[in-house]
Parts: sequence; structure tokens; C-alpha cells
Amino acid sequence: MSRVEAPAAAHVPVLLDEVLAALAIAPGEVHVDGTFGAGGYSSAMARAGAQVFAFDRDPDAIREGRAVADAHGIALIEGEFSRMAELLAERGIDKVAGVVLDIGVSSMQLDRADRGFSFQSDGPLLMTMSQTGESAADFLNTAPEQEIADVLYRYGEEPRSRRVARAIVEARPLERTGELAAVVRRALGHKPHEKKDPATRAFQAIRIHVNRELEELERALEAAEALLVEGGRLAIVTFHSLEDRIVKQFLRGRSGGESSGSRHMPERTATFAPTFHRPAKAVRPGMAELTRNPRARSATLRSAVRTAAPVPASLTARSVVR
Repeated sequence: MSRVEAPAAAHVPVLLDEVLAALAIAPGEVHVDGTFGAGGYSSAMARAGAQVFAFDRDPDAIREGRAVADAHGIALIEGEFSRMAELLAERGIDKVAGVVLDIGVSSMQLDRADRGFSFQSDGPLLMTMSQTGESAADFLNTAPEQEIADVLYRYGEEPRSRRVARAIVEARPLERTGELAAVVRRALGHKPHEKKDPATRAFQAIRIHVNRELEELERALEAAEALLVEGGRLAIVTFHSLEDRIVKQFLRGRSGGESSGSRHMPERTATFAPTFHRPAKAVRPGMAELTRNPRARSATLRSAVRTAAPVPASLTARSVVR
């Protein structure tokens, strides 16, 4: 019987060749794609011979990705990548040979005004990846001014966070992305000819807060650590410094170096057998890829290989009680 031609994924993800090289897939191995999106990584991994289990917490990605997943034999699972170990255990999988995580918002989410992730087109102020829970509007219209300022400073690295937070509170209620962008621009005295729109920092901060993205990343790294077999490969693509810092500190600490910690992972020197070999050098897109896809300009790939050392009980317990 002739093989049915698989539908193409909607886009080619950033650093695809480099991610595949880091995963070093051998036919028949079980691999995890923590962020299915449009299926670019997953379908490429399946073509390389992997048995792929892919996760996404966005119902749109799950619904629209079924055709790609079915054509490539990918098991597509709705849920947060931080729960990958739990969700795989339900399917009888307790160890995998590789895990890839593509962190942050997807092009599909950014390009759809009705999802509320971007100020490029006006839409409802939502920003929820799972399309459930507290929306951006819920947060901005009810949170105390100081909490909003803290979020803008911590997750958007906005130097004038208090001024922006005050303007947001004074402008309540906010329901549209265009309204929020206009408030931020006025608060910061933005001129139309200026290259960088200051609303970018605010939108990033609010999105990260609403979706608990950094906490999810930290838990996903720990889940991958527990799932990977000896020699298993971990590859993570990040798009801004906050994400990259967490990944860098995690891999440094777990490979026997000193980790400066994060808000959730306190500073410490490793006192256990390293669970990862020394990480590979960070990889960034080349000029050809940047020309093809300008959104790749801030991408960074970090990868490492799992050792035989078990995850220390102290770290497992800390993860459970966090």
C-alpha cells in the first residue's frame, strides 16, 4: 500500500536543524515535544524515526494539529508540559530518550487578534494559552497597583513600571489590547517614529504572569530530568533573557557547577552527583535563518545529555512541596 503524503506543518520552527542535531534521534526512540504548536519540531522528529509524544496546553493547537499528528503517528496530548511525566505515566511511558521545549508564545497565538497576545491588531485582552483561568483583563482590572508594577518590572524588565501601573489603574476598566497599548505608550511618552514600541515589555510581562510561564518552565525542566534515560538529550529553545537565565542556571547547577538560582530555585552549590553532563555551547540563529524568519532573532538553544545519576531525593521532595 502506498504511503499517504503527510500534510505539511504550518511553519518551520526556529533552529530546527540544530535542535535535531542536539536530539540525535535514533529510529524507534521515544521523544517528547513539550510545545507542539503547529507541529514543526514533532513532525521533523517523527520523520527522523522517533516515536513522538507531543504536548500543548492550547486547545486551538490540539484541534488544528490533529491532521499533522495523525499523519506522522504523533501522540498529541492536551496539557501543560510541566505535567509531562504524569501524563506520560498514564500512557505507560516512564522513560524517554529526548525532550525538546520551545518556550514562550507561538506565532499562531501572536498572529490571531482574538487571542489577545499582541498589540499589532486590536483584540480582546485575553493572553491565556490554555484559554481558561485568569485573563490579562481580569488581572489588570482587579490587581493592586503595586502588584501590577511588580509584574511589569520582574517579567518585562520595565524600568518605569510604577508609572505604567499607575496609568493602567487610572484607565480601568481595560478590555482591548489596543487600549492597553495606548495607555502604556502615553505613560512612557512614546513617539510614533521610535523604533521599539514600549508596549512590547508590558505585553510580555502580563502574558508571562497570566500563564505562569517561568514556573512552568522550571517544573518542565525537572520533569524532563526525571524522564530522561542515561544518555538522553534535552534541548530547550528560549526567546528572552528571563527564560534563558532559568535554563542556563538549571543546566549549570545540574551538571555540577554553581547555580545562582532563580526566584524559585535558591542559590546553592551542587552537593549531588551531576544529573547532566556539561551543557553544549549555546546556539543562536545564523544570518540565513534570520533573513527567512526575523522572529528568530532572539532565539537561543541550550542542550545537555543526561547522566546515569538519579535525581536526588532532596530535589524531588522540594519539587513536590513547592
